[in-house]
Amino acid sequence: MSATSVRLGGLLGDALEANRRGRLSHFITGPDSPAIAIFDPARRDRNEDGDWYGEHAGKWLAAAAKAAARSGDAALRANVLAVADHLVSVQEPDGYLGNYAPDRRFMVPQPPKPESWNGEPALRTWDVWTHSYLLLGLLEVHRLFGHARHLDAARRIGDLCWRTFCVDGIDVTSVGNHHGMSATVLMDPAVDLYERTGEPRYLALAERVLEQADANPRLALLRQALAGADPSEIATGKAYQLCWNLVGLAKLHRATGNEDHARALDLQWRAIRDHHLSLGGGPFGGIGHRSREVFNPAFVFDPAAYVETCSILAWIQLNRELLAITGDPRHAEEIERSAYNDLLGAQAPDGEDWCYYSYANGRRIHTNYWRCCKSSGAMALEELPAIAYATDAHGVVVNLLGPGEARLSLADGNEVELRQRTDYPFDGAVRVSVSPARASRFRLRLRVPSWADGATLSVAGAAPVAVEPGRYADIEREWSPRDEVSLSLPMRPRVHRRAYRNVQESRAPDGSPVRQQVLDQRYVAFTRGPLAYATGLVDGYRTGETVRLPDDDAAVRLEECPVEGEPGVTLRLHLDERAPIDFRPYYGLGARRDRTWRLTWLGLAPTPTGAGPDDCGGM
Repeated sequence: MSATSVRLGGLLGDALEANRRGRLSHFITGPDSPAIAIFDPARRDRNEDGDWYGEHAGKWLAAAAKAAARSGDAALRANVLAVADHLVSVQEPDGYLGNYAPDRRFMVPQPPKPESWNGEPALRTWDVWTHSYLLLGLLEVHRLFGHARHLDAARRIGDLCWRTFCVDGIDVTSVGNHHGMSATVLMDPAVDLYERTGEPRYLALAERVLEQADANPRLALLRQALAGADPSEIATGKAYQLCWNLVGLAKLHRATGNEDHARALDLQWRAIRDHHLSLGGGPFGGIGHRSREVFNPAFVFDPAAYVETCSILAWIQLNRELLAITGDPRHAEEIERSAYNDLLGAQAPDGEDWCYYSYANGRRIHTNYWRCCKSSGAMALEELPAIAYATDAHGVVVNLLGPGEARLSLADGNEVELRQRTDYPFDGAVRVSVSPARASRFRLRLRVPSWADGATLSVAGAAPVAVEPGRYADIEREWSPRDEVSLSLPMRPRVHRRAYRNVQESRAPDGSPVRQQVLDQRYVAFTRGPLAYATGLVDGYRTGETVRLPDDDAAVRLEECPVEGEPGVTLRLHLDERAPIDFRPYYGLGARRDRTWRLTWLGLAPTPTGAGPDDCGGM
């Protein structure tokens, strides 16, 4: 269960408001906007290009509807309804609502041609992908504003997909890129449509999509996941598509209770978290024997790898679903980590510009009007309010830490207002006021981050007690208006070490794989609380530096230096051989200006033995 109303403040609140005033208010301003005009029948019937630009309509509808509802922005709401109504008006009688010419549509069997290296069908198409986002957008507009015509349009899309893949027998993996992963994402909205309408055929559609995904030997989604395959080994290893497929699998598990789904999800989630995330929490890849937005092999690390903003959206959504299913705080922590670092680090302060790729070590570059990541970033931000606070069978839950407030309805009908007063993520002092409409007994669950060793909690002015990091602090008591809980989270800087291993892959004459390590370089990076830190160009002009540090992390000389007029602290790394190097929070380095350099990892000089500690956690 989610909160009745939520207002986020601080960094996340500023980002949400910039998103509403910027991207969501300017990108699409009506049916004549370029991203909507491509659906007009005269243009649609001539489109043979096969590109993915149709996705923007559904992404924008989903994000803008949430922004309009949470903010009360009447102009944005009117625009959302006008665009949704226009799309309904151009939907064809059979339910088709894409932007492809008739011979390129997903209902037309693909020619029997071999697939190319990246798993594209013979005729390039993103038609099912576009319809999947349109379904999500129309369902969100219906959920928030309640007009039956938008749900009816979504049902017509669902019925067309059901006839195509369940009745006519077209293989959904034959009409999607990356060995079908760009079409099997249909599982996600198909389950949503089933839950909204109760129609069994939509659940059957989702199950059919998974069956076909598993039958494709180059994808074999469920079988490979259950066998422990690394995410980089499934289909092309495309991070965005794979994470979105896992979102659909999570929803299918929620609808059916299938335990194979739960095991596959846990294995894939652990593999992504342990081997494929940047220090800032985003899916990290593009290096090694692959390129372009795919997961690296698990044994490859490179600080020049990057995070695609689209994959941050899918990773946040996957953790959203797993949090709802399991109630495990590790999923809330991953959402918070990626939000405060890689997601905010991809958005410009104006809320209009976004990075397509964000580099741990590299240059910030804003992308153009049509690129997918601008819509994905906007959509990802709008996921956060509904995740921040929730209710369960026992009371209320605080999942994300930071300034803000929520009003929640309990199972017994009582209402509770929660308010966080804090400078988090810069400071670890978090005060939560708990104000039920009437005094009553219920449980407050307050997430304690896993990095917060030595955290303490005080309730209603009582003496502080130790609480365990990486868990929820559960407080069940009789609550009265204006009761307060104080959480103290030590924010000691942490040192992260990582080995850069570049491994070449080939095959021996007998067909067995051969891996040859051709480079091994060690790197170091720093975090404080939930924030990853980075420096700019070293000495104002160099894109890298190698430093000599003690093997013992406790002996590394990091000074916390407040900066007047700026939030948080600078981490000043003191060194014997050169002047200190200053690090600031990664997300905001260089005021998030275009072309700003960010260097998260510094090279480590070899130890005398060539060995040293190796932190294999977040990259």
